[in-house]
Amino acid sequence: MTERSDLAANPYFPAPAHPGTGDVEYQQLYRAGRDPSWVWSLLGTLAVAFCFLIVNAVVAVIGFAVYFLATGVPQGELEDKITALADTDLTTPTSLLFVNLVLILAIPEVWAATRLFNGLRPGWVTSVAPRVRWKWLAVSFGVSILTLGLSVFLGALLPASSDGEELTGGVNDFTTTSLQFLLVIVLLTPLQAIAEEYVFRGYLTQAFGGITAHLWVSRGLAVVVPAVLFALAHGVQDFPVFVDRLAFGLTAGILVVATGGLEAGIAQHIVNNVLAFGLALLVGDITTVLDPQGGSWWDVLLTVVKSVLFVGLSVWAARTMGLQTRADRTVLDASVGRV
Repeated sequence: MTERSDLAANPYFPAPAHPGTGDVEYQQLYRAGRDPSWVWSLLGTLAVAFCFLIVNAVVAVIGFAVYFLATGVPQGELEDKITALADTDLTTPTSLLFVNLVLILAIPEVWAATRLFNGLRPGWVTSVAPRVRWKWLAVSFGVSILTLGLSVFLGALLPASSDGEELTGGVNDFTTTSLQFLLVIVLLTPLQAIAEEYVFRGYLTQAFGGITAHLWVSRGLAVVVPAVLFALAHGVQDFPVFVDRLAFGLTAGILVVATGGLEAGIAQHIVNNVLAFGLALLVGDITTVLDPQGGSWWDVLLTVVKSVLFVGLSVWAARTMGLQTRADRTVLDASVGRV
């Protein structure tokens, strides 16, 4: 581990900020870790991607296979049960549980990658504090709910979506299956949203943002690249749906850089996902949320407007609170290489 005693001469840190505000922006925190930081971040990115795309699914499949066998499922039916877990054409409570668990496993993997590859405490991937800033998280939920209410009002003024698949026009019957869906949504969907934020706005933001010490280039890479990867990670989709998810990723990325942590993006992601699944359970179809077959440019416009409102209100709230948005170099340096 390289000694970091002379912080002022360290090219891996940006120029000093105003006294008392801290010195290192969130997206450049990994530059304080192992040298050369971009090599270790690349290795960490590959490890996180491998776990996120392959290992987690294998672990979840093994877990479900053991559960199925333990509950008396015949071996001849086991393959069909396993195959149904990844069936995007017909979402069941079990398949939704499977998807959520695959994503949630990424949270400890990001923490481990931050420690093992970048040499920093896992808390630094959460915020510049380095920890969850609970007061700011609560405020972010309030801002997200307020923005959501405004977007619902604006959405009522716009033409309906062109696909017409989300809402059926009537309330669905509440059955045992509905209860199972509800339990998965309430208990695991928030964790699934947190996991995606840790991967895309956490590890990837710091990995790409730490490539260069140039502040504005760093910000651009940290926001744009993870947002594109986030949109692509949702699989085959119509272009409006892709743009809608890209807009969401850009919004969350901007907020990470502007506020110095994941809290605002986490709040926005949880509120959006819980609402989407909740509405689908109430008056629609869960399958259309996980695998939308079409999108409307009116929806994209609404997402952009909502995103701009959320960013503006969040930045205003953060400044009003005097939120710490940069890490103190002395505190950061003292934690390098420590658990």
